[in-house]
Amino acid sequence: MPEPLRRAVIIGAGPAGLTAALELLRRTDIVPIVLEQSSAMGGISRTVNYKGNRIDIGGHRFFSKSDRVMNWWLEVMPLEATSEAATFITYHNQSRSISSSGGRAADARLEDRVMLIRNRKSRIYFLRKFFEYPITLSAQTLRNLGMWRTVKIGVSYARSALRQIRPEKTLEDFFINRFGRQLYLTFVKSYTEKVWGVPCNQISAEWGAQRVKGLSITKAVVHFLKKLGGGEKSLRQKNVETSLIEKFLYPKFGPGQLWECVAQMVRDRGGVIETGWCVDRILTQDGRVTAVEAVGQDGARKRFAGDYFFSTMPVKELIRALGAVVPENVRQVSEGLIYRDFITVGMLVNKLKISDRDGADSAGARLLKDNWIYVQEPDVLVGRIQIFNNWSPYMVSDPQKVWMGLEYFCNETDELWRKPDAEMIALAAEEMERIGIFSRSDLLDAVVIRVPKTYPAYFGTYDRFPELRDYVDRFENLYLIGRNGMHRYNNQDHSMLTAMTAVDNIVAGRTDKSNIWAVNTEQDYHETKTETPPARTGA
Repeated sequence: MPEPLRRAVIIGAGPAGLTAALELLRRTDIVPIVLEQSSAMGGISRTVNYKGNRIDIGGHRFFSKSDRVMNWWLEVMPLEATSEAATFITYHNQSRSISSSGGRAADARLEDRVMLIRNRKSRIYFLRKFFEYPITLSAQTLRNLGMWRTVKIGVSYARSALRQIRPEKTLEDFFINRFGRQLYLTFVKSYTEKVWGVPCNQISAEWGAQRVKGLSITKAVVHFLKKLGGGEKSLRQKNVETSLIEKFLYPKFGPGQLWECVAQMVRDRGGVIETGWCVDRILTQDGRVTAVEAVGQDGARKRFAGDYFFSTMPVKELIRALGAVVPENVRQVSEGLIYRDFITVGMLVNKLKISDRDGADSAGARLLKDNWIYVQEPDVLVGRIQIFNNWSPYMVSDPQKVWMGLEYFCNETDELWRKPDAEMIALAAEEMERIGIFSRSDLLDAVVIRVPKTYPAYFGTYDRFPELRDYVDRFENLYLIGRNGMHRYNNQDHSMLTAMTAVDNIVAGRTDKSNIWAVNTEQDYHETKTETPPARTGA
């Protein structure tokens, strides 16, 4: 008799969960069963289609210094055929990967399943003016700041650079060490505290170590000077800080398009993806997970047994699902973990009131060329603005219009989260008019999307997280991966790398999980090294 198939139960169909599923199918004989609570693929990397206008939840640049991740994306979606893409193929030596078209969704036109190469532009909106992000010492920056602010920032930075580095216990310490107190107060503090809802001096410095890593004024200046001399020509941008990259890949119809393609590849290779199931119980025996139980949208319960288990569900929910076996100290840590929630208000407008100095095109939709605008103005609640036209022209149904996403950060217990959609739209429109982005009379349509537990926070009981990690790692066949699965503010590529590393361990028979937790904890890890992916056993 043939040996029974081994199964892996994967909780969540976001980037980490779907990456784990496809890697298992490519490299092992293990059949993945993916359980997703919603009907969408990609987690917060999904694309929401509202009347033909597409919303990217939070904005996802497809860029990584990990060759393994870049190759993986391009195996799923090749580059659109352009002269720039041809240059990249030659430089990157990825002709085989980029031309790959295996596993394409049957209902997707081949010419639509492509990656675009996009220019990155992000700015800070402060004093009702635009500042380049990261801040550069351009003439425009100096004019916008004025002489007095410029002098204060310069003196403050020099003082910070010359004196002994302060111990980095908090995020405020982290920023002041790199930028000086005045630059931190001017351009960083307000936006960061909008995101997290608490002062920067109450947030762990670890957040900065993960999100901006080696970025500093010196590196920003050096990058600016290199740009004047022609800059980095390669899309790889290996020698550029992630926060300073100039170009990135982007699926034609947004990030969800890629993850829908990955989901179809998983199904085509024999994997299972079940939607509408909420895992609320995890069964264990003798130091191993044996099964999970989930409740469907109709209230029915079902048990899913397996040999391996991958969790991308929020850690707090995972610990609750484990039940009475969890020690009291671990339960205390779990219950004290904090998440920040997220609201996007999609707004379709006729035109913007504000424009770039270099003018606009005839369509009017290119009045601003930004992907993101970080709103540092303290008199409004909006934290960031996306202009979806600039992520991909295919994200907007009418190129004559401007399709924007206004991003608000809050907690599920906040009044803002509970506002009816009509009130939320009215607030967003009023704020846009107040700070001079567009007039309420030009608003054509709007939609509100609420996303809970978008950002795992680095305060609360986070300082005791090692107690929780030590406990869950004792379950030999349980792998915590992804952003919420590890309570770590990872980018999409690092979430994928945690899944890849977990599968590496299964293939190698390794039970120690420290290498999974090491992803994105050191600046050099998967950031400046070139990795060679392990050999694959499948197609």
